Amino acid sequence: MRIVLLGAPGAGKGTQGEKLVRKYNLPHISTGDIFRAAIKEGTELGMKAKEYMDKGELVPDELVCDIVTERLMQPDCKEGFMLDGFPRTVGQAEALSAALEERNMPLTGVVNVDINLDDLLDRLTGRRVCKSCGATYHIKFNAPKVRCVCDICGGELYQRSDDAEEKTVKQRLEVYRNQTEPLTAYYEEKGILFSVDGSKEIEDVFKDITSILDSKK
Repeated sequence: MRIVLLGAPGAGKGTQGEKLVRKYNLPHISTGDIFRAAIKEGTELGMKAKEYMDKGELVPDELVCDIVTERLMQPDCKEGFMLDGFPRTVGQAEALSAALEERNMPLTGVVNVDINLDDLLDRLTGRRVCKSCGATYHIKFNAPKVRCVCDICGGELYQRSDDAEEKTVKQRLEVYRNQTEPLTAYYEEKGILFSVDGSKEIEDVFKDITSILDSKK
């Protein structure tokens, strides 16, 4: 099973991603993690990416895709993977599709956790993150058992600076809207986009996603 998971900041994509990788025993492929690992290991592609990053420049789509593809060729991805945070643009999606098709590894599906962006302001400003393990909570929708304490590791919960300011949150959502609408249209045209209602309860969203994915096995 080869999945791309899409969702706006605050839509619950991270929570659903954690549940999906556990259920299907898939490696969770995050571009941030890949870049850090490639740079730390000093791979050729990682060093090329670092040159752009050190200059404060965006890493070109082609190079980003090469780094992601290199990761997807590792043994733990043989039975499948879940891509999170990539692709972000149509250019990246086209490069990824070409790379996967060349290797006879087409995507099983692209799951879009869809929610009205105007409703996300409340979600984002109420989000809290564990300083120790990174688990996410929400003071209204997914509160911890003990206020400001992580259920998983007991770490302290905090509010990210980019979740605190309404103006900043609106800017983030507008960037996402501009990037994602063409991306979802691209995958919809390919017939592999599946949208679920992210405004539902967490378990209901999860059931909707797994019902779709199980039908594609």
